[in-house]
Amino acid sequence: MSENETKTDTAMTALDIRQVMAAIPHRYPMLLVDRVEEIVPGESITAVKGVTMNEQFFQGHFPDRPIMPGVMIVEAMAQTAAIMAVNELDLLDSGKLVYFMAIDNAKFRAPVEPGCMLTFKVRYSKKRFPVCKFAGEAWLGDKLAAECEFTAMIADPPES
Repeated sequence: MSENETKTDTAMTALDIRQVMAAIPHRYPMLLVDRVEEIVPGESITAVKGVTMNEQFFQGHFPDRPIMPGVMIVEAMAQTAAIMAVNELDLLDSGKLVYFMAIDNAKFRAPVEPGCMLTFKVRYSKKRFPVCKFAGEAWLGDKLAAECEFTAMIADPPES
């Protein structure tokens, strides 16, 4: 455990970007989680992303009114869930990956623009490893920006 995280019986907090990158294989431009604020083992995770004009997708979505694509918000929630699962199952350096299997009931309630701080709140809705179901929300302050349910599977990477 590093100096940036604190483990108690109920929560682990403050994973920095290096620890996020150790947990999931995503890198720029697909790494969409900047920091984890809290993990409640077996239950939930809260993470954040600072949305900047430097994001590649803003070049085409939309040049005159940049809005973060909904699929990228859902991907960020899935990355948040993957960080929780990898930490809970102690899979760091295992080579295992967390794959999307399904996305359900996605709703987009507010546009996400450059300059926003997105907070992702993801919780398990069903756990039966290696497959888990999650409920995710993306918040802009106290305003719900997006929500969805999704299923993911933990597996070995495909052979080369």
